[in-house]
Amino acid sequence: MFKKIDAIIRPEKLDVVKDNLASIDVKGLTVSEVKGHGTQLGITENYRGKEYTVDFISKVQLQIVTTDDKVDAIVETIRNSAFTGNNGDGKIFISPVEEVIRIRTNEKGTDAI
Repeated sequence: MFKKIDAIIRPEKLDVVKDNLASIDVKGLTVSEVKGHGTQLGITENYRGKEYTVDFISKVQLQIVTTDDKVDAIVETIRNSAFTGNNGDGKIFISPVEEVIRIRTNEKGTDAI
């Protein structure tokens, strides 16, 4: 009935992704600053003539809980908005959610989203 979409994207793509999600009527969104690495395994940089490796790259994690029927549109919007074609574009994870409860009103299910 519900799905949770976790997307790890480049920080510079956040505004584009957020605006495009708003254009398809996605209202609930949680954003966290995270660090990690995937296949790119970090980056090598030079600072004052000295080379060093940054193992964990700054990323942004989006969390969206939605109904099953909206998952494909949300995933496609994130994918198209965050795409650069380079390593480090990110990943999208989709998980089932058993229940949603709004704390303030105790509404449950789709009313709580």
